[in-house]
This record gives sequence, C-alpha cells and structure tokens, in this order.
Amino acid sequence: MLLQMTLTALVAAILPLATVWVSGDADKYRKLVWVTLFLTFDLVMFGGFTRLTDSGLGCPDWPGCYGQANPLQAHAAIDAAQAAMPSGPVTTSKAWIEMIHRYLAITVGVLIVALTVIAWRRWLKSARSARHFSPGLPTASFALVCLQGAFGAWTVTMKLQPIIVTTHLLLGLSLLAALAWLAAQQDASAPPNTGAAQLRIPALLALLLLALQIALGGWVSTNYATLACTDFPQCQGSWLPEMDFANGFTLWRDLGKTGAGEFLPFAALTAIHVVHRSFAFIVIACAGWVGYRAARIEATASIGRWLLLALGMQFLTGVSTIYLQWPLLLAVAHNGGAALLVVLLVMINYRTRNPTVADHSNLQTIRLNPKV
Repeated sequence: MLLQMTLTALVAAILPLATVWVSGDADKYRKLVWVTLFLTFDLVMFGGFTRLTDSGLGCPDWPGCYGQANPLQAHAAIDAAQAAMPSGPVTTSKAWIEMIHRYLAITVGVLIVALTVIAWRRWLKSARSARHFSPGLPTASFALVCLQGAFGAWTVTMKLQPIIVTTHLLLGLSLLAALAWLAAQQDASAPPNTGAAQLRIPALLALLLLALQIALGGWVSTNYATLACTDFPQCQGSWLPEMDFANGFTLWRDLGKTGAGEFLPFAALTAIHVVHRSFAFIVIACAGWVGYRAARIEATASIGRWLLLALGMQFLTGVSTIYLQWPLLLAVAHNGGAALLVVLLVMINYRTRNPTVADHSNLQTIRLNPKV
C-alpha cells in the first residue's frame, strides 16, 4: 500500500515538475518555488473543503483507506461501513475527498523535497555564497511537511479532536507562509524597497494578529460553532448572548464534549463564535491600515492594494456565511481568503525587512545554467 501511494504521488508530481522544466522561464528554481506555493495554497483550500464537508473521517485509518491505497480498492469496506451507519462519517464521496487531500499533500511534499535538494546542491556548489539558493527555508519547509503529516494522522486517529485539527490547519498555513517568504526572495522584478521599512513593526503586528484570528477561526470550524450566531451584528438577537468561555476554550477535549466528558453546551459554541467575530474587527483595522500605507509605497503598492481587496472580500464572505446559513462555497472561499491574507502579509513583511528584494548577483549564473 505505501509503495503504491508513493508511486501515485510521484506520478502526480511529474506534471508540475514537467511544467517547470519546459517553461520559458530562465530561472527554473524560481518557477518551481511559485508552482509549489500555488499548489500549497490549493492544498489549504482543499483541506478546508475536506473539513467543511465532514470528510476528515471518510477513511478512518491512515495513511491509506481501510488498508488500501485508494477508495476504489477499499469499496467493499466503505460500502459496509456506510450500510452499518448511513448517516455516519464514512461514505464513498467522503472517502474520495479525504484521499485526494492526502495525495495532494504528498505531492506538495515531493515538490518541497525537490526544492530542498536543488537548494542544497546549488548552495554548496556556489561555495555557500548564493543567497538565491539558501537552503534554510526549503529545509524548514520540509520539516513542516513532516510535522504536518504527523498531525494529519493524529487528526484521523484522535477522531477530529478540535485542538489537533486546529493545529493541523495552523501548520498548513505556516507552510504556506514559509513558501510565500521563499517566493518573495526569488522576485527579481520587484521595485526598490525605498520607504517600506517604516511598515516593519505594523506589518509584523498585523501578521501576528491574523495568525491569532485564523486560530480562532479554526476553533470555530473544528467545533462546528459557525451557526451559533445566525444574525449580524448581534448574536441570537442580543449584543451579549449567554456565553460559556470556560468550556468553549478548554483546549484538550473531545469533539462536542467538555473537558469532563459531558456534552458541550450551546453557550460554549456561542462564546467561540463571538470571540472570533469580535476579534475580526481588530484584525481588519490593523491589516487595513497596513494595506493602505503599503499601497502608497512603491515597493509594496500592488501587494497593499491586493491586501485591501482581500480584506473586503473576507469580511463579505464571513458575514454572508452567517446570513446564508453557511453555504459550502462561501465557507471554502472564507478559508481561502484567510490563506490569501497570510501570503500577502508575509510578502509585505519580507519587503519591509530587506533593503534589496532579490539577490540579483546570482541571477546571471542561473540564466546561463537554467536546468534544475
């Protein structure tokens, strides 16, 4: 099973690798970084789709599905589980969703291994002088992939325990952030970094606040607290509905249960939802100010405008999920919006901390020898 899964993931990784190889981009390593970032963004989006469709236990073992490499081979076991519990977590469609998510994750892992190997080879070959191929970040990304795989396994074996699922989400976005920083290092066409340093502290603060807000959003999603408030700006027709913060924010507990093993009260779900909703205004204010200022600086102008647009769309999708009773498409878009905000704020942070956006001294060598 493991051999078959590995071979399948390698075959899946051939397409993006081939796309990079045959592209007209002289800097193949840069191209591979951006392709990996794009697929990691897709992985985060599909992970949200997997969670929102309750497909996390579509295959209740790991890494395969009922001991098989794919749901097609495991169809008998899946059919039996679905027949025994028609409203349970195991269905054919959920099994496919879960396994596609796992295969996409393995494919991203293969691409990051390729990035790491290339970076180390080029860095050592250049006598450790090529910043363009500094292997630290690719190696850290590989370590994140391994840790993310472990939490993916625990997500299944620990039956969607909220703290495990939320950590799995945060690790995925940490990987996305690491790749966004790596992609920013490769951007040789960016304008000079004049004036961006003044945003260094505000941009970092906005990124840290966003990380906390994403953790709160993950806590809402993994505890199924989205519909605890179905009106806006009030909740349950009140500015201060009944809330149980103690049980709502007990981190180590089973899904739907308190730390003592009792059923989680609705007031706890309300507390989770209200905290996430209230903190969003702080994030919007801080990140919006950073986006406004970034849009007025040459080095960050385009990213700043995209940040303002993404913040507006994130607010609209968040409010729409409340009024429209959490439609799947909007919920997935809200997850994707959070990932996009991470990428944009990471890139603004990069440009506020680097006097030159890219190490142009090594690009001539890369163009002369473009193969990776």
